[in-house]
Amino acid sequence: MTALARPTHGRMIGGVCAGLARRFGTSATTMRVIFVLSCLLPGPQFLLYIALWILLPSEDKARVGNW
Repeated sequence: MTALARPTHGRMIGGVCAGLARRFGTSATTMRVIFVLSCLLPGPQFLLYIALWILLPSEDKARVGNW
């Protein structure tokens, strides 16, 4: 497993789904489909996505911090 960070390449909106997919070893498309399907259920999915977008470091910034 890799570190949890938003990748600089392959992101669509914020890179959250691509980062989660890379972390858990699945494809970004699969993670995006899971997210869209989860939006059909009640809950704070959009708020969680925005929070992860803000809290997860970008891959280039995370790489700088890991000398």
